[in-house]
Amino acid sequence: MIGSFLCRRGLGLSKSTYAAAFRQTVQTESHIYNKRRRTICSSYQCKKMNKDTEIDMEEVKLNEVDPEKQPMTGDGQAAGNEKNGSVKLKVPEDEVTFTGLSKEELLRVAGTPGWVRTRWVLLVLFWLGWVGMLAGAIVIIVQAPRCKPIPEMNWWNEGPLYQIDDLDAFCGGMEGLKEKLDDMTQLKVKGLVLGPFHRVQKDKPATLNLELIDPSFGSLDKLKEVLERAHKKGISVVLDLTPNYMGSAPWFENDDEIMEKVKSAAEYWLKRGVDGIKLPDLSRVSNSTEWPKLRAAVQGNRTEDAKIRGLMGVVQGASASEVSQLINASGVDLVLSDLLSSNNGGAERIRAMDVLHSQQRSLGWGLGASSGVRLSSQAKAAGLIRLYQLLLFTMPGTPVFTYGDEIGLQAGNGTKMVWNLESESEANGTEYAEVRKWFKSLSDLRGKERSLLHGDYYSLYSSPSSLAFLRVWDQSERYITAVNWGDKAETLKLSLTPTEGVELPETAKVKITTDENQEIDSSISLDKITLGPRQALLLQFPYTA
Repeated sequence: MIGSFLCRRGLGLSKSTYAAAFRQTVQTESHIYNKRRRTICSSYQCKKMNKDTEIDMEEVKLNEVDPEKQPMTGDGQAAGNEKNGSVKLKVPEDEVTFTGLSKEELLRVAGTPGWVRTRWVLLVLFWLGWVGMLAGAIVIIVQAPRCKPIPEMNWWNEGPLYQIDDLDAFCGGMEGLKEKLDDMTQLKVKGLVLGPFHRVQKDKPATLNLELIDPSFGSLDKLKEVLERAHKKGISVVLDLTPNYMGSAPWFENDDEIMEKVKSAAEYWLKRGVDGIKLPDLSRVSNSTEWPKLRAAVQGNRTEDAKIRGLMGVVQGASASEVSQLINASGVDLVLSDLLSSNNGGAERIRAMDVLHSQQRSLGWGLGASSGVRLSSQAKAAGLIRLYQLLLFTMPGTPVFTYGDEIGLQAGNGTKMVWNLESESEANGTEYAEVRKWFKSLSDLRGKERSLLHGDYYSLYSSPSSLAFLRVWDQSERYITAVNWGDKAETLKLSLTPTEGVELPETAKVKITTDENQEIDSSISLDKITLGPRQALLLQFPYTA
């Protein structure tokens, strides 16, 4: 076809002559190519090159079959001023591609002494590195400070207890109490102490019936509804079984006979979902011959799966040492004393904490709570409500309040609880709202911080009208409480008894303060702390190894 085409163009070449010339050219180019291949071929490339050559030669053979299909130009001019062509061949570039060693070559090399030594060196280095990392991890674990085990905590240790001795004044009866449980949840209250509201006539033991609710307070069905809803919200309920709560002598005169009734009533109410029993005059009643039976009725049959029922006792007029002895001798779960109310000096209050802090999980603190009076009856000066709230929430033990303490309800304003703060006069309503916000922030903080919840206690300073102490727990944030309930400013010089693992830093951060001039999160020197009259301060600093 190509030959015919060229002939028609006037080249003067016949078909046979052109084919012979084309074959000669191909043979010459093939000879040159093979010579180059032999020059660059190595032992590990021959197979690859042979394969490539076979492919190239196959192309040549195919092209030789039909030479007319090859592009060409003549050396001379064709008719009509057209150029004649020559044959063009594409010769592979001189590329050398590394294809790796074959299996046989690798096996031959692997057995050489050099490779054997290299493998052993790498193996030894690998195991040395692995053992080194393992040893380093063990050293880190051994030298790292160990976490202190969490002490056994019960529900009465986890948050404040809230006493309601007059349901009608608090919320209009048991029906209203059920609706106020949301407010208790907001304040992080963990236990309600209700009553007493059983049937009895003043100073008449024959009328005592501890298993019947006075109709003026509510009914058994309403109480069951309160219990059910409180438990859903994580609030436990303690029942005050003070026998002669309207008379002068709480136990009447015949202790043993009344104790038997109290024991039967405790069993009755515990079966109906009550979580604890509160009793008055613990120092007297714990000496009764019936006391072990009462304890067994409340504290018996405790298992890991069942919720623990608490036995709570009130003691008044006892010293810190006597309270400590009573906790051990009586076996009660929680003792509520009047130590803060009866001791007004900072030194006496610090001394009480020094004696009792190791028993903090069995100790309740209140200011008026032991006798059922409000905080405002003790904290009469402006600003003292917040100061004593801060003190109670940070002391080693369980804070116990009477209803209304969270807003600073004044005793002179009657016993009715104020719920609609906006309906009060502008001054009272604003103050109640601010005090409640303060109370809630303290309750939130205590529930989150282990140092405040169950931490160790160290006294730092005391004077007739002020005190300071430290709360720490393991590697948690640490807190310093400093309060001055006096009428004059005072400078507190903190001093910590040398204790292993516990040191005071040079400065601490202001966490909470009653002083409006003191900025939150500001740094304050611990060398000397100056507090204004009726001011309180809670400082925070981190654990350092």
